[in-house]
Amino acid sequence: MKYLVIYEKSETGWGAYAPDLPGLGVAGETLAEVKSLIREAIEFHLEGMRQQGDPIPSPNATTEYISV
Repeated sequence: MKYLVIYEKSETGWGAYAPDLPGLGVAGETLAEVKSLIREAIEFHLEGMRQQGDPIPSPNATTEYISV
């Protein structure tokens, strides 16, 4: 499955979250670090959901750039 991940720059580093997986987010100093952390977090989160017998959310989020 492919989940949309949003990366956001802050004053002190980077953050990332997956809109289709509420409550899941990571933060780190560099974009490269956050990309690695979010991949691991998604895999861990989904594995935990499977073990608990919870339904796995379908990827539904989409994105678009709008020029103004």
